[in-house]
Amino acid sequence: MLLRGLTALVLFQLLGSALHALCLAALPGPIIGLLLLFAALLAKGEVPAPLSEAASSLLRYLPLLLVPPAVGIIGYGPVLAAHFWAIVGTLCASVVLSLAFSGWLMSRLSARRQP
Repeated sequence: MLLRGLTALVLFQLLGSALHALCLAALPGPIIGLLLLFAALLAKGEVPAPLSEAASSLLRYLPLLLVPPAVGIIGYGPVLAAHFWAIVGTLCASVVLSLAFSGWLMSRLSARRQP
């Protein structure tokens, strides 16, 4: 079951990379594959058991992805300190835009759900 779920994840990533190479150069291939997987799951209406098992087994290794950014922050400390206010401003602007978009999307989706 685990192999079937991992195969599905890799196939969606490969499909996204193929679409990226062929026509959608604006988005990275894995993001396109993730959107295709999301659309497939929405169409199906549920998450298949093999896919759920594969995703939960991969989540155990998620902390390993946080080690390289932590090393980068330590290694590039002086550069980050020199551009501190630009980074803070960009982060604040992105949080405000994300919250506004999330609120707008939630109101659209909840209005669509109510009769």
